[in-house]
Amino acid sequence: MFKALMLDKQDDRTVASIQSIDESRLASSGNGGDVLVRVDFSTLNYKDGLAITGKVPVVRTWPMVPGIDFAGVVETSSHPEYKPGDAVVMNGWGAGETHWGGLAQKARVPGDHLIALPANITTRQAMAVGTAGYTAMLCVQALEKHGIGAKDGDVLVTGANGGVGSFAIAMLAKRGYRVIASTGRPEEAARLRELGAADIVERATLSEPGKPLQKERWAAAVDCVGSHTLANVCAGLRYGGAVAACGLAQGMDFPATVAPFILRGVALLGVDSVYVPRERRIAAWRAIADEVPVATIESVATAIPLADAPEVAQRLLRGEVKGRVIVDVNA
Repeated sequence: MFKALMLDKQDDRTVASIQSIDESRLASSGNGGDVLVRVDFSTLNYKDGLAITGKVPVVRTWPMVPGIDFAGVVETSSHPEYKPGDAVVMNGWGAGETHWGGLAQKARVPGDHLIALPANITTRQAMAVGTAGYTAMLCVQALEKHGIGAKDGDVLVTGANGGVGSFAIAMLAKRGYRVIASTGRPEEAARLRELGAADIVERATLSEPGKPLQKERWAAAVDCVGSHTLANVCAGLRYGGAVAACGLAQGMDFPATVAPFILRGVALLGVDSVYVPRERRIAAWRAIADEVPVATIESVATAIPLADAPEVAQRLLRGEVKGRVIVDVNA
């Protein structure tokens, strides 16, 4: 038996509860994996909050154990790359959506969905990074692959107080970029500067409808927000600039025109973290292990027990949670 956060559908409502689950159910949970992992830590991401609260139909099959990522130790494996005792991390691949995820003490997944945890990161630190930090690194790598360099000018990060935003600031600053943080919480300005932000922009200046083309302000951006914010970011990019878009905290809509793209040659780079090929995952996690200081990882994270996840998920969606939330599934 193991403990898990289970989601059930009752009268069109999502009901979350902590349950004791027989390990045999893992084989019929939609996972069908060849590796059984003893989970140490999971996290609460925005998508997890949507799933747990039922605000958006994230969950595809019921009942469901949410949790789009986890880190732990291999318990049994028939996959050639993993053996009992190996530390591993998993992000995405439909976990918590189409098959049981990481908010549990055990998870069964295909070995091809795992990567070996870099030796200089603990399982707790891996979940302090989590999908948020991993996505932030994918965004940074996407901008650099497009040709954006530290000498090209300021880089804007929207949703700066969130997990992706916090890590994007730290990663960009580490690589020598001058980072501008957009936030609706001015009281967090000091923390954002500690992460590496050189200046702060009030969220309200970007979140309302704006002109199709605006003053050229940024060489590039990492956008975690979408909607009018993303439209204004594109309108304010310099000629040849690019934005790595990875989030929809404000909305899925994109109320923009083609003007920035055809008159300034800007690029909109979509960043997905769920089905990224394994080679790119490994490269992103190696970069995180090499570049992101442990102190930075710990500074943006707080830990909660599994039983607190439903309540914290509500606060996460209300914008009341800063940084990363680690879930200790064994607490």
